[in-house]
Amino acid sequence: MSIGDWLITLFIFCIPLVNLIMMLVWAFGGNSNPNRANFCKAYLILMVIGIILWFALMAVFGSILASSIPTN
Repeated sequence: MSIGDWLITLFIFCIPLVNLIMMLVWAFGGNSNPNRANFCKAYLILMVIGIILWFALMAVFGSILASSIPTN
């Protein structure tokens, strides 16, 4: 891949919702560049890990907040 191809890829990743669709197409499409496909697969794995961590943190902070509210 050339520098221009990487710049286009990173620019598309900045567009909400389009980035997720294009990542899935590039990661699991049959005729995509292998470098781009591997990058998209790794990025999708990191996104899933980030979402799981976000939910875990929200559960922890939610339980802390719920326990700090006084009950009568």
